[in-house]
Amino acid sequence: MKTTLIRAADTGDVERILHIYNQGIEDRIATLEVDKKDIAYMNNWFQQHQDRYAVIVAECDNEVIGWASLNPYSQRCAYDGVADLSIYIDRAFRGKGVGSILLHRLEELAKEKGFYKIVLFTFPFNKNGQGLYHKLGYRDVGVFENQGILDGKYVDVKIMEKLL
Repeated sequence: MKTTLIRAADTGDVERILHIYNQGIEDRIATLEVDKKDIAYMNNWFQQHQDRYAVIVAECDNEVIGWASLNPYSQRCAYDGVADLSIYIDRAFRGKGVGSILLHRLEELAKEKGFYKIVLFTFPFNKNGQGLYHKLGYRDVGVFENQGILDGKYVDVKIMEKLL
């Protein structure tokens, strides 16, 4: 793969972020969301992800091929130093190291923004995602059984974390 640039996302990236997110919804491997999102939804989401809750993108040949974000974990002030994360990679670029590059940078950014811990929620059957997280030092915390419903079936959700 050619050189991948990691940079802060800007409003011009929102359509590609939306496209990649909708792929994740369609593929049923990364989110309990079931309905594809529209540009109004994603613009609102992006506006809520400024400053501390940043969004970064991976770019190759001037095209966004993946994105990652720091998200609020809880509104309670006791959890101010804990962030939740999201990472989504375009189907054509999955399994090519883009996730690792994004996650490394997201962790650096989290430290710069005063976070001491990152948590994430993943499906137990998402072995590729868990492989990435384990490789970068995330540990399994536990599993919420029957946490959601996807395509009419209960789905478990695994919790993972890393102290920064």
